[in-house]
Amino acid sequence: MSSPTAHVTQPMNSAPRGFDPEKGLPAGFARFYRPLHAELTPRQKALAARREEVLKEAHGGRLPRHMPPSEATVSEWRISLPAWCFDQRNQMTGPADDAELVVKMLNSGAPGVMLDLEDSMANRWENLMTGVQNIRSALHGELEYQDLKRGRRVGITPSSTVVWNRVRGLHLSQAGIFPRGEITSASLFDLALIAFLVEPDRLRHPLCIYIPKSESAEEALWWRDALRAVAVARGWPADSVKCMALVESHPLAHQMEEFLYHLRDHILGLNLGRWDYMASLIHFTLEDPAWVLPDRNTIPHDVPFFQRVRLLMADICHRRGALAIGGMTALYPSREDPELNARALAMLEQDKRNEAHCFMDGAWTGHPDQNAIAVAQFPAPNQAGARPPGIERYPDLRPAPDNVGRRSTDGTRAAVRTVIRYRNGVLNGKGASLLDGYMEDLATDRIYRLMLAQRMKHSRTVAIPDPSGRQVDHADGFVHGCFTEALARLVAELPRGKDLGDETTLRAAAAASEEMIRNGRFNPV
Repeated sequence: MSSPTAHVTQPMNSAPRGFDPEKGLPAGFARFYRPLHAELTPRQKALAARREEVLKEAHGGRLPRHMPPSEATVSEWRISLPAWCFDQRNQMTGPADDAELVVKMLNSGAPGVMLDLEDSMANRWENLMTGVQNIRSALHGELEYQDLKRGRRVGITPSSTVVWNRVRGLHLSQAGIFPRGEITSASLFDLALIAFLVEPDRLRHPLCIYIPKSESAEEALWWRDALRAVAVARGWPADSVKCMALVESHPLAHQMEEFLYHLRDHILGLNLGRWDYMASLIHFTLEDPAWVLPDRNTIPHDVPFFQRVRLLMADICHRRGALAIGGMTALYPSREDPELNARALAMLEQDKRNEAHCFMDGAWTGHPDQNAIAVAQFPAPNQAGARPPGIERYPDLRPAPDNVGRRSTDGTRAAVRTVIRYRNGVLNGKGASLLDGYMEDLATDRIYRLMLAQRMKHSRTVAIPDPSGRQVDHADGFVHGCFTEALARLVAELPRGKDLGDETTLRAAAAASEEMIRNGRFNPV
């Protein structure tokens, strides 16, 4: 395995071979979508190409930085937060293709729920179509699932929960819906299909979209135009579709105010997607040995490179009238394991209390048992009237991770085992998997792949000891050996283990993960 270099691919979900959009998509959608595609997909491709340039510049020494003062930062403007969105102290998230989970989240009492077509859902056509139909049914209050234990159908209980819908990011494309191999923007396809299917008079609040994976304020202009174009095509007011946006890339953390400004007629808040943010931070500092991070599960939730973004986000959002939402706690409670359950809920309480102290207005969870504890950590429906004291306007968002956690070969082996198991889940149709108590999705998979790449690239200058204290060079052979050992153990655990699939998919997962690291493929795929 050679030392990885930066390389970006634009992966695609594809409709089945021979797919006829006139028959396989809702009647009239192909005609509705074609002009949107013609207007916005070329711009999406250009923005994706620009991302490659920015990453290449970073690896050449020009790292992301704050933008100079502009109309966005010096003029007086504010976002008008509607009453139905005042309280978002917890937004529960999960894959949209799981009807049972969607209903349970919507019945959990959480102030917000995010139905996901992105990281927690496998990027396959059948999953996407199921997810979109579930979103439509959920927004119309019609979604049900069969409770096998109780032998009854369970539907959605009416509530004030705000329903958000996360579409796929600008880095992704959709194939198979146009003839002659023409591809389209996955973001636009998801947004347009959801908008086309919903009936506004059956919604309790405006259609709400969660924007993922943005990397610049310039991309906000694309999203603004997409939201407007889709609304106008449906015959709605241009500003009728609302949104929140995840800050989960290192460049965007330096452009949050500008991003809000461009979307000010639509956007209601920002969210720190901290696991993807950590992956992005590693990716942009991949050439710097000072940024070889410790084992992931030894990094505290209040590490400075998270804390500074939290405080800056809260300051910017509250100055401009928007909400600031915190991230996901990865350790999940367990009703079968009392010790793990107690540890997970204690970690949740500590994590959400820290975000409340950083003047955030809420956070994310992924399990119904987390909702009450998460909400309780925030002192009021929101803190939009308060700002963190003493915040620099342009803080250093790359504080060195000194004296944080620890590096070890055990951490390396844990990373290898996790990426194999995660990718095995993807090959079996799952975008997120509960592994050793942690909910691992695409973001944490990216972190582990990048951490392994860091250790390979810099292990001769950065200490990584084994349990006896001996320093271990993470050259190609050592990491390949870790993959071989982990795969053998996982195969030996079949079929007793909880992983899906069989030896064939485990071997394919190991090969795919190792290939991604070898070829520098670290984009979220």
